[in-house]
Amino acid sequence: MDDRMDDAAEESLAEETYRLLLAEILSARLAGGSVVQQRRLASRYAVSRSPMRHALGRLEGEGLLVRNDKGVLCVRVITLKDYLDSLAMRMLLEPSAAAVAAGRMPATTLHSLEAMLDAIEADAEPDPEFVWQFDDALHMSIADASGNGFMAATISEMRRYTTIFERQMAVVRAKPGVAEHRGILAALAGSDPEAARQAMTRHLEAVRQGVLTNF
Repeated sequence: MDDRMDDAAEESLAEETYRLLLAEILSARLAGGSVVQQRRLASRYAVSRSPMRHALGRLEGEGLLVRNDKGVLCVRVITLKDYLDSLAMRMLLEPSAAAVAAGRMPATTLHSLEAMLDAIEADAEPDPEFVWQFDDALHMSIADASGNGFMAATISEMRRYTTIFERQMAVVRAKPGVAEHRGILAALAGSDPEAARQAMTRHLEAVRQGVLTNF
């Protein structure tokens, strides 16, 4: 019994460590090219080497950590090509996901997303972390509402790469995509699949053009 409890506790700690490290990579606090020092990270998070090793192995398996020419573990550098390729995948999938999600999104979810967007629009200088939180909530709520687990998983994976790249760039707009997001939410609330498809396509194309303009 005690062994099972110990195993469960270690698995839980490894999962929490993984999530903390993933958040640091996605937010670019652990920047691309950074050398991963297992002991230092374990000390920083106050965990033993076992859960840290498990978390790092998982992130390496997911492609967010890679080995350099010397075999040293580093945070993957997301290149412009990586970004554009990932965004191209999103442009194939997310408009379809939005079309399916139209009419299927729970009213409570839509109201929550609208309230978040209202807060962003009303604030002259919104917290960038809150803006990213809204963006993730919107896109992943749509992916989940598609009812296609494979599609949602792929969108989530591709969003990791585009998020890392975008967060490492200088942000030109304090409130990126407010009008585009409004259009997506309006189409979803109106249960209009084609409008949702078109709104998502316009949004992702605007994101692409914005990045290329400012790269």
